[in-house]
Amino acid sequence: MNNENIIQKIWNLCHILRGDGISYHEYISELTYLLFLKIAEENKTEELLPDHCRWGKLIGYKGDDLLTEYRDILTFLGGHASVDIIRKIYAFPTTVFSHSENLKAVIDGIAKIDWHSITQDGMGDIYEGLLSKNSQDARSGAGQYFTPRALVDTIVKLICPKAGELIQDPAVGSGGFLISADKYIRDNNSLNVYNENPPKYEGVEIEKSTYRICLMNVFLHQLSASIILGDALTDDSRLLSSADVVLANPPFGAKAGSARQKRQDIIHFTSNKQLAFLQHIISTLKPGGRAAVVLPDNVLFEAGVGKTIRQELMAKCNLHTILRLPVGIFYSQGVKTNVLFFTKGKSGNANTSNVWFYDMRTLPVRFGKRRPLSTEDFAAFEIAFGRDPKGNSERVDQGNEGRWRSFTRDEIRENDDSLDISWLKAENAIEDQVFDTTEIAAAIFDHLREAMSEIKDLTEDFEALESKGNDD
Repeated sequence: MNNENIIQKIWNLCHILRGDGISYHEYISELTYLLFLKIAEENKTEELLPDHCRWGKLIGYKGDDLLTEYRDILTFLGGHASVDIIRKIYAFPTTVFSHSENLKAVIDGIAKIDWHSITQDGMGDIYEGLLSKNSQDARSGAGQYFTPRALVDTIVKLICPKAGELIQDPAVGSGGFLISADKYIRDNNSLNVYNENPPKYEGVEIEKSTYRICLMNVFLHQLSASIILGDALTDDSRLLSSADVVLANPPFGAKAGSARQKRQDIIHFTSNKQLAFLQHIISTLKPGGRAAVVLPDNVLFEAGVGKTIRQELMAKCNLHTILRLPVGIFYSQGVKTNVLFFTKGKSGNANTSNVWFYDMRTLPVRFGKRRPLSTEDFAAFEIAFGRDPKGNSERVDQGNEGRWRSFTRDEIRENDDSLDISWLKAENAIEDQVFDTTEIAAAIFDHLREAMSEIKDLTEDFEALESKGNDD
């Protein structure tokens, strides 16, 4: 049985739970609990678990209240497991199961899979395959935590992480960037080189269930990483180190942070979450450090503080490349995104002399569930980018008819420091595309969810002001 078949079999078990109103994202989080126990049995690492918290205990349970037994296992592991990673995976345990019969059906389904045919590396690939299927499903809303693998691998290949470097993702999601970076380093170095000078990995995730998923993902890929449950835009960032490489896809949305005190070193206050993350990345990079960040179009053109932050980016860093991504590759249909590649300057305050733009947005291809993005789609961009991760390879401007153009810092300044630059007519304009009904529904749901979040934030702001007025 190959990995794809196993992924599909595990994924299909979710149908058992649909009648209970359980979402795909909740199912993946629940699977994390169960798969950890099963994989510990398969990998002969059950000594990490007490006898009463092992897979055999669940599969062999003969009583009438399997659900209570299961909850007791989760609670014990979350509070009393002897190994730190296990306590973190099972921290704040809740289960979405409401009937022992459904839990038993899922456990039996997992038990029937031919796990003996799977290698250690295969375990991680299967789990990441489940995350990928979850992100592709329009109803799950989980794509915000999962960047398409083809894009991740391309970014990592171009940024070229090295053994011994500290690699950080301040919005780590399911951990895809860190896992891809580690695979790249292992593939390009001998085992001795890797072990003598191993890379270091850091990530921050604000959402508890996604944090759990990330821990499981890095664990299955045998990655030694410091993953923090917190918010990189607050003082939680003090737990992070200065980074040689930052790879990130900050969450989409307008409102930054919560009622918690914001960092004092992010000097340009903004409610735009992506602009706040961009400031963090500029500050956390070591001189000479490299970054690749997925950001929506508004970061490129927003006026006021947005313009100020772009000016600071181009002053402190060499913003050498912007990849304008095609629409339809993320969970929210129609969202327009880019990848900014930059290197932090070692000195001076005018580090950007020109910015190269590659336009994939006008490709005559409709990307989405039926036509997913592949690494082959980035082949021409990789050639144009060159082999130097700092953007210093020889490059040739393709002119008005080509996809690869260079604009000087003076030209950008004359454009009011807007980086929203385009020159090709879109052959697949978003308004001319025909979407699946599920994709349309997902887009509507995304907008409603964001609107509700902003209403909640405004309500909290008004309540805070009212409380302050009463105190006065």
